[in-house]
Amino acid sequence: MTNLRRTTLLATAFLAFTSLAMAEPKPGIAMLGDPALPPDFKSLPYANPDAPQGGELRQAVTGSFDSVNPFIVKGQPVTGTRTYVFESMLGRNWNEPFSLYGLVAETIDVSDDRQTFTFKIRPEAKFSDGTPVTAADVVFSMETLRDKGRPNFKNSYSKITKVETPDDHTVTFHQESGDRELPMIVGLMPIVPKAQWQDKDFAQTTLGPMVGSGPYVMDKIKAGETITFKKNPSYWGKDLPIGKGLWNFDTVRFDYYRDANAAFEAFKSGLADVRIETDPGRWNTGYDFPAVKDGKITLEKVEQRTPAPASGFIFNTRRPIFEDPRVREALVMAFDFEWANTNLFNNAYRRTYGYYAGSELSSEGKPVDDAEKAVLGDALAKLRPDFVDGSYKLPVSDGSGRDRKLLRKAVGLLAEAGWTMGDKGLVNAKGEPFTFTILVKDRDQEKIALHYQRTLQAIGITVNVRIIDAAQFTSLQNTYDYDMIPGTWFNSLSPGNEQVLYYGSDGRTVQGTRNYPGVADPAVDHAIQSMLDAKTREEFVAAVHAEDRLLVSGFYMVPFFDAGGQWVARWNTTGRPETQPLPGFEATTLWHNK
Repeated sequence: MTNLRRTTLLATAFLAFTSLAMAEPKPGIAMLGDPALPPDFKSLPYANPDAPQGGELRQAVTGSFDSVNPFIVKGQPVTGTRTYVFESMLGRNWNEPFSLYGLVAETIDVSDDRQTFTFKIRPEAKFSDGTPVTAADVVFSMETLRDKGRPNFKNSYSKITKVETPDDHTVTFHQESGDRELPMIVGLMPIVPKAQWQDKDFAQTTLGPMVGSGPYVMDKIKAGETITFKKNPSYWGKDLPIGKGLWNFDTVRFDYYRDANAAFEAFKSGLADVRIETDPGRWNTGYDFPAVKDGKITLEKVEQRTPAPASGFIFNTRRPIFEDPRVREALVMAFDFEWANTNLFNNAYRRTYGYYAGSELSSEGKPVDDAEKAVLGDALAKLRPDFVDGSYKLPVSDGSGRDRKLLRKAVGLLAEAGWTMGDKGLVNAKGEPFTFTILVKDRDQEKIALHYQRTLQAIGITVNVRIIDAAQFTSLQNTYDYDMIPGTWFNSLSPGNEQVLYYGSDGRTVQGTRNYPGVADPAVDHAIQSMLDAKTREEFVAAVHAEDRLLVSGFYMVPFFDAGGQWVARWNTTGRPETQPLPGFEATTLWHNK
């Protein structure tokens, strides 16, 4: 080979590599396709850039807290820290499935294969103590959250194989895992100041104010009772378009109450400005007090255009009693939603199917197509015909609270799984009774659990319902020390890496994930990976359909219900834009009506 030819080939290879690795820096990025907002957008589409400034937003929450650090496993974190105090390199537009725009970082430069990505930090970005946000802080945040933070941080940031910081405002990340979502996950990483934490144990709970670069600072903190966030008058990013119309209050306060009734009474008496109601009975009959009648409070249902929350009583399949999917299907069959909806919820709810209900991502009623077959692979042969052709439907009772036809089917499934009726109720071959405990943390959850308890008692199953405080509930939930708990997953129109923490096999043993049922199915793992690898919308939707179908057919929870939106009560001293983002009510867009 001549020197000239060798030189030409090398030059060609170099140019090809550079074009792959160094795309043009852009102010935004989308998971699939291009971001919807133009580079010169003035504000987010659901924010009012001319919103009045000042005043205080007060919110009543239930439970307690013993830490202000929301990024670690230990402790019960306070509400609001991530939202008001900490920022990331990119910020989200909640009116798109998954698109990010420059925040602390001015631009992101991503290679075509997304293996290499570079953030350019704005030189004006500062923490609330006045120190600049630098590349060193970004690297420190990644390493600290990966090594001492919650499992979701470790799951994502462990994929980073190399980090380069050519100057104080440039950070380049490298990966080899092929995770196309990783540049966006890193872009959403909360940035903590190295100077505050390099000599402290980040993994320990704290009630001392944390420093961030966000629009607010922590002001008054009283463990378990209240926290106040005060707007930073020197906030560096107050003129950024992505924040225009947000952060309109001088102070934001969260007061903690024992239970939902106490929080409701606080709202009624004017101690809280807004309330998202979760009890349909209260929504239908409890809001008849004078302030509502006098027009001082607005009641509204805010539409949600994202998948309905996937909520229900979750089986802990780590427990032998729930290992058999026939047992789990029988218990799904025994939950009388129709009776509960009429007698407990004023017919306000609809039954929730699967994990992406109400969206194109749901597998409900959809037969497996060729694209999904490619994702399912060998798992397709293990699915029942009614799951393959999309004809499976959740049981519908006669509403009596004791539907004999459904209960007979449930008993039949239990018998197939080795449970038969004995003198002391349902027993297995060893004569051991079928008994378990449902842990709940408030009276609303207890009400549903007691209804379920009565139904299961009719087929010989003994259920204990135990109400515990929020801190204890969180501890047992994190260590998977329960039989059954109520739980919720909030899925977006662009599910991604979080699904590994929700349903990935490692979560069966690794504590602190949100794999509450202990799903350990290689087919689910493959569907999630296919979701992450997808380069087209068709590939992506097929992968999500496969995941949803496998989870529904696995009977990992007794599905609950949703209202198709949020019930919001708001004192008229608090205003909001006419439009709200896809997920629904957004408190950061509110303002004080003077």
